[in-house]
Parts: sequence; structure tokens; C-alpha cells
Amino acid sequence: EKGKVEAQLLAESLKDFPMDEIYVSTLGRAIETAEPTLRLLNRTATQLEWLKEFPPHIIRPDRGAEHPSIAWDWMPKDWTGESIFYDYENWMHHPTMEAGHVGEEYARVTGLFGQFLADHGYVKEGRLFRVTKATNDTIVMFCHYGLTAVLLSYLWSVSPMILWHGMVAPPSSVCILATEERKKGYASFRMNRFGDVSHLLYNGEPVSFAARFCECYDNADERH
Repeated sequence: EKGKVEAQLLAESLKDFPMDEIYVSTLGRAIETAEPTLRLLNRTATQLEWLKEFPPHIIRPDRGAEHPSIAWDWMPKDWTGESIFYDYENWMHHPTMEAGHVGEEYARVTGLFGQFLADHGYVKEGRLFRVTKATNDTIVMFCHYGLTAVLLSYLWSVSPMILWHGMVAPPSSVCILATEERKKGYASFRMNRFGDVSHLLYNGEPVSFAARFCECYDNADERH
């Protein structure tokens, strides 16, 4: 029920936001989050399979094989001690990631995302994007946190491990990026907002703790 309240407040905050194209994950929670916005604007969204939450599972160092975990939730002491996880070109070659075929799914998703961007006029070359068709259009995606970090890592050529563990996006929060074409024909992506929950704060709706872990270990009422 709280999710429905948040989705409605999100819709009301987006009613005057420009939306040239709208896409949504194939997972139910993203579809239900988008529904109030689409209804309010009398719009439809195109479902994209690769916008679903990033799915690979691994056997974390602190867990046994009987307790597989999502690939993007590690204990800090385990991943920060591995220099390979800070390397954009090689993070997926860590034995744990290779065992879970994480690199293959990352390549598949970012390949589809790269083609999507190319179709919209932005072709990745090295760590920049060559502009083949400049546009001021606004593209909206209703998707998921782990997947968002994957897309950002592709845009910025940064290991997703840093983004997965260094950022947080509460449920119904908003991320906004814009292209910057400071030299004609080449663009980069810059973030204006991340994890924005102003639509909740301005309406007195508490921000869900669902995306976070305990602020202090002795906080017994917070997730550990």
C-alpha cells in the first residue's frame, strides 16, 4: 500500500515533466509504479526486457552455496579489498563473478542499451559518445536500482561495483541525466539528480528504508 501511495505522489510530481518517450521494465513492480503516471498523462509505455532488474546470482564469500545472492550486494569488507572490482575492464573477471556468468549478462544488457542509444543518435566510442543525431528529447525509463547502476557504469566507463555499493535509490526515487555536447559531435552524460525523493518529502510521506542497511550496527530496528 505504501508503494501505491508513493507511485501516486510520483505521478503528480511528473505531470508537467516533458516526456518524449516512455519505457518500462517487464517486472510487475516497475509496471505498477509507472501506471499512475501513465494514467494521469493518458500515455502508454513501451516495455523493454533489458530494463528488468539485473538478474545474475553469485555465491558470496560470506555465504555458502545454499544461499546464493544477487551479484550486486556484497559485504563491504569482501569487495573493497579486491582491486579488480575498481577496474572497469576487468571487474567481471573476478572468480566469483565468472562463476555466476555476471559478465555475460552485463555485456548483453549494455550491448542492448548501447544500441538503444545509437538508435537515438549517441554512439559510444571509447569513453565518449559520438553524436550522429543531436536531440533535446527527454526519454523516461521506469526500472530498477541494480540495473540503473549497470547503465550508469556503461555511460561513465566505471565499474558497476562502485556504483552498486556507493549509491542508494529509495523506492519511487528519480534519477535524471543530461547529455553535454561541449565539442560539436561528441557528448558525455552528466547526472543532475539521483535517488531524488522530493515528491515524498514535500508531501510528508516517509522515505522507505528498504534500499538501505543499518546506519549504525546497534540500530536494531534497521536492516542488517
